[in-house]
Amino acid sequence: MGDAGQTGESPLVLVADDDGFLRTLVREAMTAEDLRVVEAENGMQAIAAFSSHNPDLVLLDVTMPGMDGFEACAALRALPGGELTPVVMLTGLDDPDSVRKAYEAGATDFASKPINLLILRHRVRYLLRAKQAFDELRQSEARLASAQRIVRLGNWEWNLATDRWLWSAQMFSLFGVDPAAFEPTQTRTLERLHPEDREPVLRALEEARDKGKSYSLDVRILLPNGSTRFVHEEAEAVIGRDGRAARVTGTTQDISERKKTESQIRFLAFYDGLTLLPNRLLFVERFNLALSAARRQKGKLALLFLDLDRFKRINDTLGHSVGDRLLQGVGERLRRCVRSSDTITRGDNNRADDSVARLGGDEFIISLMDVAHGEDAAKVAARILESLAEPFKLDPHEVFVNASIGISLFPDDGRDLDTLLKNADSAMYHAKESGRGTYQFYSKSMNVAAVRRLSLETRLRKALERNELLLHYQPQIDIESGAVIGAEALIRWQQPEIGLVSPAEFIPLAEETGMIVPIGEWVLRTACAQLKAWHDAGHTSLRMAMNISGSQFRRQQLLPVLQQILAGTGLDPRALELEITESIVMRGADETINTLKEIRAMGPRIAIDDFGTGYSSLGYLKQFPIDVLKIDQSFVRGLATDPADAAITGAIITVARGLNLSVIAEGVETEEQRRLLQAGGCRLMQGFLFGRPVPAGEWGRWLEAGLRLTPPAA
Repeated sequence: MGDAGQTGESPLVLVADDDGFLRTLVREAMTAEDLRVVEAENGMQAIAAFSSHNPDLVLLDVTMPGMDGFEACAALRALPGGELTPVVMLTGLDDPDSVRKAYEAGATDFASKPINLLILRHRVRYLLRAKQAFDELRQSEARLASAQRIVRLGNWEWNLATDRWLWSAQMFSLFGVDPAAFEPTQTRTLERLHPEDREPVLRALEEARDKGKSYSLDVRILLPNGSTRFVHEEAEAVIGRDGRAARVTGTTQDISERKKTESQIRFLAFYDGLTLLPNRLLFVERFNLALSAARRQKGKLALLFLDLDRFKRINDTLGHSVGDRLLQGVGERLRRCVRSSDTITRGDNNRADDSVARLGGDEFIISLMDVAHGEDAAKVAARILESLAEPFKLDPHEVFVNASIGISLFPDDGRDLDTLLKNADSAMYHAKESGRGTYQFYSKSMNVAAVRRLSLETRLRKALERNELLLHYQPQIDIESGAVIGAEALIRWQQPEIGLVSPAEFIPLAEETGMIVPIGEWVLRTACAQLKAWHDAGHTSLRMAMNISGSQFRRQQLLPVLQQILAGTGLDPRALELEITESIVMRGADETINTLKEIRAMGPRIAIDDFGTGYSSLGYLKQFPIDVLKIDQSFVRGLATDPADAAITGAIITVARGLNLSVIAEGVETEEQRRLLQAGGCRLMQGFLFGRPVPAGEWGRWLEAGLRLTPPAA
């Protein structure tokens, strides 16, 4: 009750009357009820006392000098807090006009003079109790309104007898409308909903009215500014005495933030955060639905498995941030290619069922629905490869990338996603083996190859511990003197169950699985030990060449491993020649230079293997500590028939001579090749013409024979 309710004091009554004796009587009556009293002699004093004391109830005489009771009552109602304070008019006037004026002025009640103090005491106590209940109700409503505002919850009621709708203040706020200008009705409410939600809400309201059913719905509100607000609505019917619904009451709560969070969670669960493409989970969900439809309609589907060629090289050379931007660019081009493939497959420019997804890393998957023929999928694959062939401008870099694509078809190549995906993957690897930058359809022979590949990987992991690896050695010849100057150590794998496995088959597999590092260390250790044995047997002029893989070179352990092996075998480091490829040389140039210098400082020579097949500038030859260039056998093979190969070979020899580097031609198989190389100024060679790679035992017999070939005629 006013101040009394908040301070714990007894209620305060303002008594305003120009009759002092009457004020005294009233004061005594109020005191007897344990009420406090403040007095005023006229209307002006009553207004001032009300402003100062904020009484819980006012007893106001009608007839007072200056400002009468009617005017004072009206003035009190205009003061803060005055609109809710009970005002009892004390009047000697008993005509109906005076009573009417009292109520019009805002009186709560009136008492006629002469005053019956006993009745007045009961009337005051009743009014104070009513005011207290009203204040508590008002405070409860205020707390409810505050809570509803905080949780953005509104409540409403539909009176079925009158068809009248009542909204709380928060309902108007949720709908973004002005309460003074918007009268809620069923029609106007439905107009404010999203078109797709109007029918479900109307149906739910009708079932609540006709069947007394409750409902719970998520609904979209169209706000006046054009935006959309998500709300959750709960409603139930209030049943009357006749057993029928009398009202429908409900709550409406803003759940826009929850919907936003749910959307973000769904995005994280179903989309790739880098490219914004669907991820594997969403792709599987969509594709299985498409498969079900294709089975019912006896249709065809195509699955394209795409892997970027040499993407790791871009990551290692330019950094992961450039690699990420490249993946984003690839994703966008794939989107465009799938959209432009619509006319190829069905002629519909608004396709939503074809999709592209990122499986992870640099792997993407594209599904094509309602493919009439395999050629349609081939056209899409060709379009994708053509699109990816255009350079990606990733400031400050211009990056070129190719891709390999494998294609499987439903139902020809599989009737479920796992089989189709596995077969498309096999076809993709076949595309890579066929030269990269192309596409291949799946065939059963590829599956046989995939099974063999998996089997090889399993066996390769055990090859070292089972001593199945061995080295063969191919002689390197000084063609002028006929002397065998050294050997190149070449790894072989003798698998007990499947026989001799070609290095061309298992070395790429070792690179992919990471096995190349322990295998490379084994080659280095075994070759050094073998060369030391030959030196100890008196063949101290022999050198040993061996290849170092990119994985070995990039590992920080290469230098300490090399030091350990040289120290353990006692081999003269100057007899060792380490071969690396151009791509290794150009990856992280500063770091590479430092590593090569450290190797050179230890004693081994550095050779560039397969020279001329890379993508780099010849300028690096002046910067890097290189001793030897090896002419790739692909150029040697075409010496006699291809002028371009002859020109490249001559240029390499000239560059090596100008930079004071040794040059070795590998893959020399015919006398004509030897003659042309020798005429061009190349005196160091290796190849089948001089000797095939053989085990160390056969080399031992050769060493005993003198280690010389007859110098060929000039």
